[in-house]
Amino acid sequence: MINQLKEQLKRLKLSGMLEHIDLRILESQQNQLSYSEFLAMLVTDEIEKRNMAKLGRLVKQANLGVEKTLESFDLSFNHSINAAGIRELCSCQFIEKGENIFFLGPTGTGKTHLAKAICHMACRKYLTVAFFPFYQFFNELSKASLNNQLNKFMKKLIKVDLLAIDDFAFKKIDQKAAEFLYTIVDTRYTVKSIILTSNRAMTDWSSIFPDPVVANAILDRLAHNAHQIVIKGESYRKKFKPKLKNA
Repeated sequence: MINQLKEQLKRLKLSGMLEHIDLRILESQQNQLSYSEFLAMLVTDEIEKRNMAKLGRLVKQANLGVEKTLESFDLSFNHSINAAGIRELCSCQFIEKGENIFFLGPTGTGKTHLAKAICHMACRKYLTVAFFPFYQFFNELSKASLNNQLNKFMKKLIKVDLLAIDDFAFKKIDQKAAEFLYTIVDTRYTVKSIILTSNRAMTDWSSIFPDPVVANAILDRLAHNAHQIVIKGESYRKKFKPKLKNA
């Protein structure tokens, strides 16, 4: 009978139940569980297995690269970082409100790590995320345009729950790229959230755009409801890198 049940679970693709069926039967016998309690445990196993698989897909689709989470970041290393504020942002309520986040500060202070940590928390809440380094973001837009896939790619950028761009204002962009960015920012304005990290002060951002009118329109919408987090101090990477011995 058990083998037949396992085969049926396999055919129904209920792998979470299948993986735990022997353990749950043993627990049920030892604890004299009711049929409903036994079934509830199996259903919970299936839900948890599917949730983990969904999380894995969301993290992979988010393009987060090497896993950087809040748990792996030392919030105490830099006193300019408001640990309570970061944890509050990790609740992802800002996404529900369509608010943005800016991480500003020198290279190596943890901006990218914190941005990815928040993106990872959004994935844990089963929200869709897209993370791009600044250069890759515009390269992908250009490639999509050349391959007649621009509408599809733009739709993804507009629809995703959380869009993150790392090293924003890294270099100048052309008019076409600026117009693409305006469309994305304008459509997401107050509806969908954006995270930006940048080594440059916000006052320098307008210099990357060829048209000051477009620049003002983009930056005004981005900054209107943004949480601006300025991180000061020494490099996180420099402080914790292994010390090399002299040969």
